[in-house]
Amino acid sequence: MSGEVWVALISVAGVVLGGLLSFLVQHRTQRSAERAEQRRQLIALGETRRAEQLALLERFIEVAASAERSAFSRPTEDWDENHPWHIRTQDVMNRLWVAERLIRIQFPLPVHDAARAYFLDLNRTVWEGLPDGQNVRDYLENNRLAFLDAARAVMS
Repeated sequence: MSGEVWVALISVAGVVLGGLLSFLVQHRTQRSAERAEQRRQLIALGETRRAEQLALLERFIEVAASAERSAFSRPTEDWDENHPWHIRTQDVMNRLWVAERLIRIQFPLPVHDAARAYFLDLNRTVWEGLPDGQNVRDYLENNRLAFLDAARAVMS
């Protein structure tokens, strides 16, 4: 073969090799950028979920505090469904029921189980009262703390 053919073949091989290397570099760069975008989206989703969970925890705690105030202010005399305390308390307990169900949707079951136990104690205390000699705060304390501890463990 003549020198010109060798030069042409080496030139074509160089172009092919350069094109192949360029393609491989671009492909790896694109894959790297896609992985970085996926990580960014996962981080953003995680931050959004965390913000939703914090808002839900705040809502549940706020409504539970209102329910506890209703338990503390429970009338000692007979009351019916038209009593102002009952009307106000019914609204609070309905909101607490909804917040407790949302905890089940947004959190792992141990957090919901703790929220459910706290809700049931609150519900019982609000509507049935406590036997004489028992304190509302003391009665609710264990399940309230168990709920807060479970929520903190998940949010850490």
